[in-house]
Amino acid sequence: MTPTDSPRRTPTARRADAERSITAILDAALVCFGRSPDATMTEIAKAAGVGRVTLYGHFNSREAVLDALLERTLAEIDAAADTIGLETGPAAEALGRLLGTPRLLERFSGLHAAAVRHLGPEDVRRRHDPVLQRLDHLIARGQDEGAFRRDLPRPWLITSIYALVHALIAEVEGGRVPAEGAAATLTATVLGLLAPYPPERR
Repeated sequence: MTPTDSPRRTPTARRADAERSITAILDAALVCFGRSPDATMTEIAKAAGVGRVTLYGHFNSREAVLDALLERTLAEIDAAADTIGLETGPAAEALGRLLGTPRLLERFSGLHAAAVRHLGPEDVRRRHDPVLQRLDHLIARGQDEGAFRRDLPRPWLITSIYALVHALIAEVEGGRVPAEGAAATLTATVLGLLAPYPPERR
């Protein structure tokens, strides 16, 4: 190799470059979708500091970006559930730790509305299944402990929690609920929903 030759980049270096580009694109896309659920590929490329060729080299459409972003976000939440230990301690306390996880709500800021619009509500709901299955197990444990209600079907309780989480995100984004304390608001609302149904008064 002469002094003017540049060394060829190794496959490992190229993969590292690609991973950095993908991370930058997804981080920028999250911000862009937070501003508008119809953010364009051009806007995402500009925000990420990459060219359109680079962007399209990794993602061939806005839907592909949303697909990857949703997958990453749900994986982060699943990892957070591992970190806090959903199987540790009373179920109500474990659920409170999960709902109070730092940046839980911010992870979905703008993303859910964009994903529902461009991927469809059924597809988005299906992608939540692994996380919701863990929630189902936690609620079942809470019911066995007598901490959570049994008078309503558990699938309906799961659906209600799913709806509450994303409704609160929309309310925060719309300025109707303050962002500060939103996690505490969500926790109180969900635990209130799950509280054992009071016995009939005689």
